[in-house]
Order: sequence, then C-alpha cells, then structure tokens
Amino acid sequence: MELPARTFRVTRADLVRYAGASGDFNPIHWSDRIATKVGLPGVIAHGMFTMALVGRAVTEWAGAPDAVVDFGVRFTRPVVVPDDDQGTEIEVTAVVREVTEDGLTRLDVTATCLGEKVLSQARATVRTAR
Repeated sequence: MELPARTFRVTRADLVRYAGASGDFNPIHWSDRIATKVGLPGVIAHGMFTMALVGRAVTEWAGAPDAVVDFGVRFTRPVVVPDDDQGTEIEVTAVVREVTEDGLTRLDVTATCLGEKVLSQARATVRTAR
C-alpha cells in the first residue's frame, strides 16, 4: 500500500533559518562560491534538514509524533537549492512494507529532488492506531 505523497519546498531562506536553529553555518549551505569551490554543484540543503522534512511526512502519516517508533536514513545525493524565490522541492513517498501482529507498521520511504533519490535505506516504524 502506498501512502499519499508529500512535497516540501526548500528555499535559501529555509536554509538560513535552519542554520540559525541548528548552529550549522557551514558556507556550503549559503555560499555558491564556496560550495562550487569544494566540488558541489551549488548550495546544498543541510542533510539533517532534509531528514527532518522526511520525518515530518512520516509523522503526518503516523498521525502523531509519538507514534514514530524508529526512523533512519542514509544520505546519498545532496539537495541543491537555487538562489531564487522558488527554491526546489523534495517529494516524499512511502510504501507499507509490513504490518506486525504487535501493531507496528514498517515503511519504506523514498525522498526525491528533481526526480533523483536523495536518501537511501530510508525506513520508518510507526505504531498503528487501534
């Protein structure tokens, strides 16, 4: 069973706000000059910000934050965020892999940006509402 897709817009302003909240002011998250100098295609979103957006989708599917029992990902591709008002979009989808007898639902999660997977081994376990 597929869960409804969630799409999140990410702009440079979001990256600035996340940097302030997280304390991660690495210039690859705000300076095209530095990002390209170190071999990136441009400014990239913080990996943990990307993971947080995916976590938000999982929480919405689960129905409550405390219903998320386990959540993990591996970062495979950066989310490049252009310097314009539109930014980029991350689309999050999930498929139910298993529903256990003890009321847990295991999800295989996919996050893409511009059609490319940005996470691998993204999985979540949520407590099924009874």
